Amino acid sequence: MVHIGGARMIEVGNVLEERIFYLDRVMLKAYADASGDQNLIHHNEEFAVSVGLPNVIAHGMLTMALVGKYVTDWAGGAAAIKEYSARFIKPVIVPAGEKVDLTVSATVSEVNGDRISITLSATSAGVKVLGMAKAVVIK
Repeated sequence: MVHIGGARMIEVGNVLEERIFYLDRVMLKAYADASGDQNLIHHNEEFAVSVGLPNVIAHGMLTMALVGKYVTDWAGGAAAIKEYSARFIKPVIVPAGEKVDLTVSATVSEVNGDRISITLSATSAGVKVLGMAKAVVIK
């Protein structure tokens, strides 16, 4: 068990508060410009469909970054994050003119001293988008 701020105890099985991020095409454009990833699947619907996607999709690394923000915010800063990993299993689909959700939650899977392992869940439109998502933080 670990105490947070002397009040709340962290134990295996604790479910962390869910957070919803919203993505839209404006965010995808901003991310593409910042990252340099101008792949057409992230902003051109006709091209995305032509390569077998249902629509424009969010950058995988944007999805990872938002889930990482969830962990960082919960842990109290980036310095507390010791490990973070996930597998991409489904894309976040972002139709034109819509805001889509990325819902993130976590469950405490292990507590070893001040080291806390969490199992992460990330879904969009009810579809699991990351698999084997986990993080280790120091509290």
